[in-house]
Amino acid sequence: MTEKFRSTTITEGDSRSPNRSMLRAIGYGDDDFKKPFIGLANGHSTLNPCNAGLQPLADAADAAIRAAGGMPQMFGTITVTDGISMGTEGMKYSLVSREVIADSIETAVQSQFMDGVLAIGGCDKNMPGAMIGLCRMNLPAIFVYGGTIKPGHHKGEDLQIVSVFEAVGSLNAGKMSREDFECIERCALPGTGACGGMYTANTMSSAFEALGMSLPYSSTMANEDAEKVASTEESARVLVEAVKKGLKTRDIVTKKSVENAVAVIMAVGGSTNAVLHFLAITHAAQVDWTIDDFERIRKKVPVLCDLKPSGRYVATDFHRAGGVPQVMKMLLEHGVLHGDCMTITGKTIAETLKDIPAEPRKDQDVIRPWSNPMYAQGHLAILKGNLAPEGCVAKITGLKNPVITGPAKVFDSEPAAMEAILGDRIVAGDVVIIRYEGPKGGPGMREMLSPTGALIGKGLGESVGLITDGRFSGGTWGMVVGHVAPEAYEGGLIALIQEGDSVTIDATTLLIQLNVPETEIARRRAAWKQPAPRYTRGVLAKYAKLVGTASKGAVTD
Repeated sequence: MTEKFRSTTITEGDSRSPNRSMLRAIGYGDDDFKKPFIGLANGHSTLNPCNAGLQPLADAADAAIRAAGGMPQMFGTITVTDGISMGTEGMKYSLVSREVIADSIETAVQSQFMDGVLAIGGCDKNMPGAMIGLCRMNLPAIFVYGGTIKPGHHKGEDLQIVSVFEAVGSLNAGKMSREDFECIERCALPGTGACGGMYTANTMSSAFEALGMSLPYSSTMANEDAEKVASTEESARVLVEAVKKGLKTRDIVTKKSVENAVAVIMAVGGSTNAVLHFLAITHAAQVDWTIDDFERIRKKVPVLCDLKPSGRYVATDFHRAGGVPQVMKMLLEHGVLHGDCMTITGKTIAETLKDIPAEPRKDQDVIRPWSNPMYAQGHLAILKGNLAPEGCVAKITGLKNPVITGPAKVFDSEPAAMEAILGDRIVAGDVVIIRYEGPKGGPGMREMLSPTGALIGKGLGESVGLITDGRFSGGTWGMVVGHVAPEAYEGGLIALIQEGDSVTIDATTLLIQLNVPETEIARRRAAWKQPAPRYTRGVLAKYAKLVGTASKGAVTD
């Protein structure tokens, strides 16, 4: 007998019959082989608060899949704790983990002939890693976000992990007492869940909801709240129905749905990392998408939400104000969202948003009305120029003057730059260059929250520029430009900058420029030699050999 699901297309007595025996050993009965096998990619880990609350969700999903007529097959995926590894050599493994997560999900699901996948993740790379894997396989799939953390509090202020990084700079600059610093460090993170501002985790979860790959409202729920468990159970039921209908990932992840996701990223003031991750996701989904498409969307989408890091509110405030569905309905009403895109529920975006009001409630100011946005255009600008002919990413919200020309202060690693910032060797008007931190040169493209947080804490966030071929945390804000491509290790112009050179960042004209004559640049280029790789064995060495340019998502396939 041959069943309709690929996991159960086993004719009794054929060479694959031993598969049944293996599954009987873990409790499968005769009728279970007629059910769809649902992979449950579980990112639970006690490494961090982002993932430490995932097991109850995985258990709820397991039970709900069974109740809906599927057979769950749970397996683990890894995570790297960005907030702990930030500023250390360990941070080089963070972006690498995105690829490991994608590869692990693909490996487990394809080797076991599963019919669909429910992926649960919490920390920054869990989400793009899972989505890359789901798009590669093109099976029915849904993503369940583990949920945001609730804010801590000190002296009437909401606290998040970025509060601690900025407090380091404030303490060092003499602007904060040791007592206040220690209180912030103790109180910033009161429980489980991912970092609570519109940082990378909440940016990607919001984008996946807009993409149609997660349930409405699920992207902004708190991990510790009961509604998160209920949403997970509903996600499991929806996935089993999608398997039965044959609704696959690439039926949902299309160019139009990616445009919807990027529009929401702009509207909520999301992380620069979303640019890198969606370049990789579209590569996996075989969607025609380039770095220039982000600029195309930015120009027509205002920033509607007043969210941290540059704004006032956190994800739980956003959730109470109406969350992603409210923002999407506003975008739909004003012609910058595709309402005909399919979602994993089997409903279109327009059908999903049918009962959402066209304007936000007047009893909140987290989501601004269309007539009074935070900014008239999106905040993630793609800059180009002789320093980044392939493009780079600047986050321009919260800046009074998005233009700076100043002398370069050049560092060949993040720790060297951090030492200079804390040692008061960086002054207003400087442009800090942190290079050889790109995908190949790092390797791993470290995030730079420690130096940017220290600059903010010292009161230099508006007056000092920072340019790197590495990345920034979703919690970063200020006059910062990342993902410079080509990177220094590949001979990009960033490798040729010398101390004191004039450098321009101009987010109004989308220019990033080294103001040095071409003859001098040619002389320096002739003298430049590629440095020896920092790693010659192991994961980072393999990654450095495989990884591509940041302007195409830093993918390894």
